[in-house]
Amino acid sequence: MIPQVPQRSRRSRRLAATGLALATLILAGCTEEQRRGFMPGYSDGDVTNLTGRITDLWVGSWSVLVIVGLIVWALTIWCAIAYRRRKADTGYPIQLRYHVPLELMFTLVPVVMVLTLFYFTQRDAREIEMHVAEPDVTVNIVAKQWSWDFNYVDYDVHEPAGVQSFATGEPGAADSLPTLYLPEGQTVEFRLDSRDVIHSFWVVDFLYKKDMIPGHTSSFQVVPERLGTYAGKCAELCGEYHSDMLFNVEVVSVEEFEAHMQDLRDQGYDGQLGVDLNRQQEDWSMRERHDEAYPRVREGAETEEAEQ
Repeated sequence: MIPQVPQRSRRSRRLAATGLALATLILAGCTEEQRRGFMPGYSDGDVTNLTGRITDLWVGSWSVLVIVGLIVWALTIWCAIAYRRRKADTGYPIQLRYHVPLELMFTLVPVVMVLTLFYFTQRDAREIEMHVAEPDVTVNIVAKQWSWDFNYVDYDVHEPAGVQSFATGEPGAADSLPTLYLPEGQTVEFRLDSRDVIHSFWVVDFLYKKDMIPGHTSSFQVVPERLGTYAGKCAELCGEYHSDMLFNVEVVSVEEFEAHMQDLRDQGYDGQLGVDLNRQQEDWSMRERHDEAYPRVREGAETEEAEQ
């Protein structure tokens, strides 16, 4: 006799095959932007040596979360339908307890998921934060309310001091933004300082940002791999004109970068614009600043005190 395949087994295989076909069709129909998880990027290459790794971590994490979410919702809806109370039911439903395998699954599966996510996050974070001993180019970024100063440490030159604040939205304002030049294919170390409050250095297409804390120098390294102009901004609320704290990054060829360094030197932009211009080093009291800003309030308070 020829053994018969159970009908339930056949149905399960058909459902699995159908699900796999649908998943393949959906993934094949995804656009380039969707495959990146709607993260910034370009079809002709990664912006830096790290953007691909960051995108993969983002897409992988969200893919797992979406799958888990769909499973949880499916089980929840199934339980609500399969175990709903029928008209013929009377009394309390059957009470179940001490289902050890199910309780072990509820405990072990989340632990395994968290540990797996931790492993991949720790692995990629270590690579992203890794520093080589001798970078090709070192730049010092100094944040201030509400602009940026860019120093090229190895060449002892700097860009013109950033003063574009309060001009956001005005005609031609975008052309006056501070611009940082970086050489393509070179390891660049960013050393980040702040003169006043906490800022955050963020080049959007680099998929990376780092806080800038007064009195503390933070750093990171990347290799720009795609020529072009990229927008940057402060990613930490730093005061009234935080939205004006914009800048551009120009990734150029090594030859063009060297020519720009010489051009800055010829224009007299020698030296470094450091944190020695920090306004916090001056002695002043909040009361004095308040009185300077609101003289009428101060005069009214003095008149009120005299009348009393």
